[in-house]
Amino acid sequence: MNRMMAPPLGAEALRSAVDWAICTRRSVRAYLPRPVARQEIEAILSTARFSASGMNMQPWHVHVLTGPAKASLSAAIAALDDDPRRSGELLEPYDYYPREWFSPYLERRRKVGWDLYGLLGIAKGDKRRMHLQHGRNYRFFDAPVGLFFTVDRSLQEGSLLDYGMFLQSVMVAARSLGLHTCPQAAFLKFHRQIGDLLDIPADQMLVCGMSLGYADESSIENSLVTEREPVSTFTTFHNNAKDTRA
Repeated sequence: MNRMMAPPLGAEALRSAVDWAICTRRSVRAYLPRPVARQEIEAILSTARFSASGMNMQPWHVHVLTGPAKASLSAAIAALDDDPRRSGELLEPYDYYPREWFSPYLERRRKVGWDLYGLLGIAKGDKRRMHLQHGRNYRFFDAPVGLFFTVDRSLQEGSLLDYGMFLQSVMVAARSLGLHTCPQAAFLKFHRQIGDLLDIPADQMLVCGMSLGYADESSIENSLVTEREPVSTFTTFHNNAKDTRA
């Protein structure tokens, strides 16, 4: 694609298309068995590669799993997840979530969790069903495509900021093809096993996994629509210069 090309749509249609792709991106947790063509995966990544990165470093590395490769990895990770002794000893490569939750993040976390479990009829304290539902992460929620994203360990926090933009671009580009995604931090504690299974070099750190496919809209969990705070709650406009006179 020519990065200097004129817009393919009129201003109103273009704005609507971009807004639609961003706003309809959501974490989908049930997929149809319909396959995704390799050309479509490559088209998504080809668009996402234009994401911004400091000094044009482009720190992303992508691993795409389909068919037997995906099934084999899922089975290996699920076996570990079902063994509390072994999985309890595993450590994540970095802290994705805060070590101690606090307001307002604690309330937001609880709400999305209980909203999902409520749709699925999983009662509070039902650890067996919670474990089974969480374990669906490791099957990529039955999506036909699983993705893993890695970054060079020697890079710094700025490259993770760049990576976030790349991941968002992947998910938004998927929407343009009628596909859905689910970014997954659940894989992080299995980063060493994933690295071994996929022959990922030791100097690469797992950033996250992601499911990709066609949403099964008949599944109740996909009716979950998370709330978003209005602009006024997280934005401060600064109009007047501060008086710095002594």
